[in-house]
Parts: sequence; structure tokens; C-alpha cells
Amino acid sequence: MKTVLFCGGLGTRIRDVSESIPKPMIPIGDKPILWHLMHYYSQFGHNDFVLCLGHKAHVIKEFFLNYKPQTYADCVVKGFGSQVEILGDPQQDWRVAMIDTGIWRNIGERLWAVRQHVAGEEMFYANYSDGLSDIDLTEMTRLFRASGKVACFTAVRPSFSLHLVDMRPDGKVERMRASQDANLWINGGFFIFRQEIFDYMAEGDELVEAPFRRLIEADQLMAFQHEGFWRPMDTLKDKHVLDDLVEKGTMPWLLHQIPRGAEFEAERKAG
Repeated sequence: MKTVLFCGGLGTRIRDVSESIPKPMIPIGDKPILWHLMHYYSQFGHNDFVLCLGHKAHVIKEFFLNYKPQTYADCVVKGFGSQVEILGDPQQDWRVAMIDTGIWRNIGERLWAVRQHVAGEEMFYANYSDGLSDIDLTEMTRLFRASGKVACFTAVRPSFSLHLVDMRPDGKVERMRASQDANLWINGGFFIFRQEIFDYMAEGDELVEAPFRRLIEADQLMAFQHEGFWRPMDTLKDKHVLDDLVEKGTMPWLLHQIPRGAEFEAERKAG
């Protein structure tokens, strides 16, 4: 299955870091978050990517055009670099189509612009490219395939910590509670679509607004609830959280290191 990655946004909420590079190229540890996300999909055997470029597209193109796997893998060097032996799995088998979809287009317009690159696919993945998770992609795909629906997104718990207020119109406060204790679900940005998604889109549509309303009306949208690890990179604080996980060597988006149970729940509530 192909994976469409939306890489063209301006990253205004994390502008302090992304002023000179596009948001997907912001490093988490020593690798761009885009690399981490592509590695996540490749662990499930999905190595065919379509990148929707926009803001500073040349930076992403240069990364892949000049990519040296030994930079991100253990290696043995002989002859002062003339011979390089890669140790481990450098993930060199990716096929990456890089399509410039314009600077000012929204997510829906970017998906529409690359529709010919997923033509013929029964289903394909899509992702905002600004967050990481340990979602069981195999199970999500199985349930979506069995549903027969047109679109699926991952519903996750919000990573932010806020106090929610229940109050009357006159301002009387009835209750305050932490956002972690409320039954809140948000769109986690991990999608699966069938080809029919384009039948629910019109020119200029933002992906999760008008098209998703049409899908809901036709009972063609499902949510895959994920209680495990999910973290967006919307702010500098989010980046620091992900950097700390890499530094500690505990990266849930790597399948062999997924934290479970009470340990993860404590991490989520800690924020």
C-alpha cells in the first residue's frame, strides 16, 4: 500500500524551529521526524511513499537526493571512505515520489493534486507528517478493510493538559476537570482511504471538513480508537518530549520498544 505524506505546510505553530526548514524536516534526535514516520510505516512493509511538498520543497528533495544511509546506521569504513559496509537495517528500499503541490494549498487540495499517484490502489495510507505513534497499523487496516467504508482515521486522546469547565449561561461553575479525565477523542492524523474518497471531495475542500461531513452523512467514515502512544509535534514543547524519548532510547514508534499498560498510562498523564 502506498502512503501519502503531507509535507507542504508552513509549520507556523512551531515557527521558532521551522523558519529555515519545512516542519517534516525538524529533527527528532539526529533524524527528521519525516524519517521516523517513514520508518514506522516501513516496519509494516509499506515502503512506497508519495510526498506532497510545498513550503521549502527543495530542502526535502535535497535530503533524499543526497541521502547517505551510513549517516543513520552503524557502519564500517575502509579506504578513508571509499568503501562503506552498512551494519543493521538502513531502510534503503523506500520508493519516494516527491510532488510539489504548491505552498498555499490545504491538505485536501494536496491530496487531490497527487490522486494520479495512487490511482489503481484499492486503499492507501495518508498522514499529516507531524506526529508519531505506536498504532497497530495491521489491525487498523484489517478492521477498515472489513468495514467496507471509504475512509478511516485514528482517534486518539489529546496530548495537551487543560482544565475543562462545565458552567451555566449565567457563569455559575458546576464542575472543573482535567482534560485527561474527560472522554475526549481527537483526530490523530493517521488515515486510510479507498479510491472513492475522491468522489466525496470538491475543488478547494479541506480534507476533514466538507469531505468528512459528506462521508459521515453517507455512513462511510470510521474511527480507529487508539489508547496507546501518540504525540504530535505542534510546539517546541512537543519536540522536546520526542527528543527526550530518543535520548533515553525509548521510542514507542519502533515496534520492538512499544510501552504498554500502566507504564504508558503514567507517561500520558504526566503530559
